Amino acid sequence: MHPKALLDACSELIRQVLTFEHPADAVVSRFFRDHRNLGPRERATLAETTYAVLRKKLLFEQLARSGSGPRERRLAILGFYGPRDFVKAALSEHEIKWLDACDSVNLDELMAHHRHNLPDWLVEPLKAQLDEAGFWALADSMAQPAPLDLRVNALKDKRDVVQKELAKVGIKSVATPYSPLGLRIDGKPPLTKLDAFTRGAIEVQDEGSQLLALLLDAKRGEMVVDFCAGAGGKTLAIGASMRSTGRLYAFDVSAHRLDALKPRLARSGLSNVHPAAIAHERDERIKRLAGKIDRVLVDAPCSGLGTLRRNPDLKWRQSPESLAELAQKQTSILASAARLVKPGGRLIYATCSILPQENEAIAEAFAAAHESFEALDAGELLTQLKVESANGLCSGGDTGTRYLRMWPHQHKTDGFFAAVWTRK
Repeated sequence: MHPKALLDACSELIRQVLTFEHPADAVVSRFFRDHRNLGPRERATLAETTYAVLRKKLLFEQLARSGSGPRERRLAILGFYGPRDFVKAALSEHEIKWLDACDSVNLDELMAHHRHNLPDWLVEPLKAQLDEAGFWALADSMAQPAPLDLRVNALKDKRDVVQKELAKVGIKSVATPYSPLGLRIDGKPPLTKLDAFTRGAIEVQDEGSQLLALLLDAKRGEMVVDFCAGAGGKTLAIGASMRSTGRLYAFDVSAHRLDALKPRLARSGLSNVHPAAIAHERDERIKRLAGKIDRVLVDAPCSGLGTLRRNPDLKWRQSPESLAELAQKQTSILASAARLVKPGGRLIYATCSILPQENEAIAEAFAAAHESFEALDAGELLTQLKVESANGLCSGGDTGTRYLRMWPHQHKTDGFFAAVWTRK
């Protein structure tokens, strides 16, 4: 595609995304469906340019003020994914001079919000948890694209075997440092065309998410519930740890999200998974299973702010008001899910958020209101599961390892939180 046409397409896609009426990934997918003539390289340029603008929105908007022309075009030029010479072929002499001036700006001399690119309401709770160096390390990490993590399906293959298989087709991977099932790769190779993918030997899943499933420690023959299963990434990992025995319920209020589990489930080779759409957390199906379940994972609806490397639009689409609504929902869902757990059973509350009000605050309020549940130490559990440097993944409580607490800048994963209890 000619540089000018590609830049115009980037500008239009950015215009649509910046309305923030829908999640960025959904807008990008719809744009690609509406423009089926786009090849893989054009799609990559469009997507990466759009996500660069979302990651560095405050900086680019500041730089764009000195330019001219439509706002979306100026942002697309600044965030363009590809060689500068390529995009300059689509620019006027005036725009080239402006872009060169922008590229020469010393970022260290800019105001703080133009460097961290975070909304004001998010900065304070992050700084309250981290020292100055930690805050800036986190901000820098969240402004970068995330690597791609894979989980090897232990029902079908071993990690080292799959790693060698990927290497034969030119995909270099490294073993994830914490999850014993993970492989990390750079770039975005066409995984769906690989035999390892089609036969269900690998699934895309962040290392932090893999550890949540590991922490549940579901056993053969147990009855287990993934309470907010979504598209089922953790469901599949849990089912594999159960060796496809017992009964694993995948509950979610969205039948559409559960539909995305079906092809993944077919590839996985699992026969113990039972997806079920529920009306709400107090659904009759939940009541019938009360007190009967060995292990329950509540990966609660949350702000998703731990996934900003992948979903940078979330920091612009969330607000203090939406967080308050989420906290009420999280409290209600956790209380309802807890009714499922039988005596001696395990309950996990988890989010992909990095904010205490969605994490420690919810867990501590639950513990205070439910004396029949005894808190377990996540660090101790992960150490027993032979996870490398397990205590370094955890924080909080008297031991300093009560909760799983993973950070993008420290652990190179998405941000995750988990609290664990057993029913007395």
